[in-house]
Amino acid sequence: MSFQAYLDKVEEITGKAPKEFVAEAKKKNLTTHKEIIEWLKADYGLGTGHARAIAHVILHGPEFTVRQTTGTHRDESGTLNLNGKKSAKKKRS
Repeated sequence: MSFQAYLDKVEEITGKAPKEFVAEAKKKNLTTHKEIIEWLKADYGLGTGHARAIAHVILHGPEFTVRQTTGTHRDESGTLNLNGKKSAKKKRS
């Protein structure tokens, strides 16, 4: 599963785009990885992997270092879509 696929799955589970989590974390003044993970698990019932993906975006933004260029975790873009799946579909049209 690619990094973007994790974010898309979180949106399916919660109905929230990644950018909405970023805004909510900012309002709650959550600034550490640990407190963000705890919040996502408690309030949204996310598992560790999905919570970690959202926490990364909250703390580091949409850019990431590409580490896996083959296999199921392949994602060569280096930039994540934080606007949600609906926004991505509109751009493709």
